[in-house]
Amino acid sequence: MNDQRAGDGYGDGLTAAQAARTGLEQIAELTGKQAEGVTGVEPGEDGWIVGVEVVEDARIPSSSDILAIYETEFDLSGQLLAYRRVRRYARGRGDSNGGS
Repeated sequence: MNDQRAGDGYGDGLTAAQAARTGLEQIAELTGKQAEGVTGVEPGEDGWIVGVEVVEDARIPSSSDILAIYETEFDLSGQLLAYRRVRRYARGRGDSNGGS
């Protein structure tokens, strides 16, 4: 495998910033839900893994919205390989995964 992880991208492939934007757009299109933002971008085996926060269930007041994190996987050319919902939670409820 040619590992050219220089700076923000892989050689001539997709940069981290481009992967983040692509993740936001793809999740919004695939789920039909409002993407709030990117929660993380990390290099994958042959591309990028991008976490995207989505409003799953908008409520009134918005402080009671149900949010979700979707994980997307892209190859170096920006093609979506996979996506999945990895977490659902109420807005404002801190991280319940035991983090410090």
